[in-house]
Amino acid sequence: MQRFTELKVWERSHRLALQIYQVSKRMPADERFGLIPQLRRALVSVPTNIAEGSKRTSSPEYARFSNIAEASLAETEYLLILSRDLGYESAVSLKTIFSEVAEIAGMLHRLRLKVEGKH
Repeated sequence: MQRFTELKVWERSHRLALQIYQVSKRMPADERFGLIPQLRRALVSVPTNIAEGSKRTSSPEYARFSNIAEASLAETEYLLILSRDLGYESAVSLKTIFSEVAEIAGMLHRLRLKVEGKH
């Protein structure tokens, strides 16, 4: 089995996590116990579940962890929408992040289908 660090979807989600940490540093200090940790946890869950799933011994378990990563990415997308709508980040500055989220979502979906044998 391929190491999770060699998976493009893991690599891209890891890079996105690093990027989101930088974005969240610019958020207001009064969000340090609200939006900031929730956003970080949601996104960090994506590469974490990819890594954990890749070490499961059965395809259904790997698929389940891939699905959890998909759900965490959807949560991340919503939290980014919320931060944009609250005025913490501009739509322009988040445009490339939203594009990356969409591409990673597609990659995760294809990974899950492949692991489920439905490709």
